Amino acid sequence: MTQLPGTLAAHPRRQRQLLEEHHGPFNKVSRNPPSHILPPYSLTSLTALRDFSLPTVSTPPRTPLPFFHLIERLKTTPREGWRRFPDINRVESISDHMYRMSIITMLAPPSVTEGLDIPHCTKMALVHDMAESLVGDITPQDGVPKEEKMRRESDAMDYLCDTLLGAWGGGNQGQEIKRIFLEYEEGTTEESKFVHDVDKIELLLQMIEYERRGEGDVDLVEFLPTAERIRGEGVKAWAREILEERDMFWRDVHARRDSLGNDEAT
Repeated sequence: MTQLPGTLAAHPRRQRQLLEEHHGPFNKVSRNPPSHILPPYSLTSLTALRDFSLPTVSTPPRTPLPFFHLIERLKTTPREGWRRFPDINRVESISDHMYRMSIITMLAPPSVTEGLDIPHCTKMALVHDMAESLVGDITPQDGVPKEEKMRRESDAMDYLCDTLLGAWGGGNQGQEIKRIFLEYEEGTTEESKFVHDVDKIELLLQMIEYERRGEGDVDLVEFLPTAERIRGEGVKAWAREILEERDMFWRDVHARRDSLGNDEAT
């Protein structure tokens, strides 16, 4: 197994780059590493900070400014699932995704949100991917086991909430952020189930938007099963609407292409 230096093991994409140097390029569609290569699991928040040339903090600061600076990475780190498609330009960032999720929670109809704490759901949408500011957006194509992904994200949230925010406001706000993050990860409360559904709806919206932007040259059909994993009936109705929009879009694409083909034939 290829061993990577600690600072190069801080991010799946960096791991893949180094592995490709040793073993050649991965499959260009899935970008999975060769099956005999296992990813190294030495990532911690400190190795990630070093790898990104960011300052490390060992003692909780008296100001939240270091935290504010670090989560700037959410604005600049892309959602990796879309980057596998070379025809998609201007891939959304992690913050882009979370921002629209938060708006969706606020605009859900009463039939969907009855009995839910919507302000709490909005907070959850805004923090559920916060750990990715350090660990990046780990996707199934990275070959990182679920348990390892959870370990990395938990370590990142400890650093963000316990270290960077540990002295601010008595540490209470940092602990609230971590509790909300863990609630989402556990997925047992009604609020967390709703936000998980919103996460999937946001992905479906982005899917058809990229397809429309590509004018028929980008087919993201592999993301359609996401709709089947939505649990709430009200949110399922939104998913059906989105899929109907997509069907109409692709019917129009095929009709235009058929028309062009007929014109060329004559």
